[in-house]
Amino acid sequence: MTLSWTRLLLAWLTVAAVLGGAAGLFDQVWFGVVVFAWLLGIVVWSAFGVVHEAEELAEALGEPLGTLILTLSIVIIEVALISAVMLGQKGVPTLGRDTMFAVLMIVLNGVVGLGLLIGGLRHHQQSYNLQGAGAYLAVILPLTVIALVLPNFTTTTEAGTLSRVQSVFFSIFTIGLYGLFLWLQTGRHEGFFRPIGEDEAVPAEPAITHGPASRARTGRLFALLLANILPIVILSKSLAKLLDAGIEALGAPTALGGIMIAVIVLTPEAISAVRAVSANQLTRAINLCLGAAASTLGLTVPAVLLIGLATGQAVVLGLSPANMILLALTLVLNTLTFSGPRTTMLEGAVHLSVFCVFLVLVFSP
Repeated sequence: MTLSWTRLLLAWLTVAAVLGGAAGLFDQVWFGVVVFAWLLGIVVWSAFGVVHEAEELAEALGEPLGTLILTLSIVIIEVALISAVMLGQKGVPTLGRDTMFAVLMIVLNGVVGLGLLIGGLRHHQQSYNLQGAGAYLAVILPLTVIALVLPNFTTTTEAGTLSRVQSVFFSIFTIGLYGLFLWLQTGRHEGFFRPIGEDEAVPAEPAITHGPASRARTGRLFALLLANILPIVILSKSLAKLLDAGIEALGAPTALGGIMIAVIVLTPEAISAVRAVSANQLTRAINLCLGAAASTLGLTVPAVLLIGLATGQAVVLGLSPANMILLALTLVLNTLTFSGPRTTMLEGAVHLSVFCVFLVLVFSP
């Protein structure tokens, strides 16, 4: 049995056990710790399976469609985990904000910094498609400010929240802008998100053609992708319950829940991005990192607001003053980093420094 099938078997056996009533033992503290470790391992391992199948599709379908499939798959997992916590017995009004902020900090500072540092050590300077990075940032900047900063300055509701009308229209604007970006990314401006010179090169023979056999293989890859995503979605409620109980028992900061969710969903994608940088494929790494940030803002924000409207829960999106400053610094730093044709180790070191500041502020605000 191959590793992929072993992973699927264990994931679905775990789903069967949880749905069969094993979750009733969560109330026992000692057992809850063991089960949390097991569920966390299964969810992360399944996330690696999602990345593996998405990369197979990426190889078959080419860029940027392949990377887009990966980022959208990760967002599905992220929304499932956030929804599980928000719909739990104890609502967490700041969870969506904490998760999105953690994703931005991890991706735009942690992963980008580590990638540029490793890339600088191995390749000194690396080039990438500047137009693609600029397009991502043009979308990320307004979506970030609208979602995480503007709610602190609206006056219709309490600070950090949005009214029903604002939530509906901001969600429509967010989805519309991200949808337009996807249309341009996979259509008219597809070349922006490919490595420099690829358009002029002689196109390679596509991995998937348009015959019956190729369509069957594409269908099989999509089926495997869904088979790896579904266990994560199903197990997210049980994992979220244990995560919430653990944070409460330890007296840890509530923001740690959002960070844990961000780490769970981003770990496989982050590893893929670092591998791409090591292989001197900086454009693909940027597509992964900035694509994760854009998709989180473009899809997670409307999902969180929709859950709040449907359940009547308060959703706090506005960041604290210190985090707003850190966010502004991150956005300016990424704009500077990806404003030139090449990157170096220095940019990586600066991004990692900001990421370390973020970690300190979580435990010592």
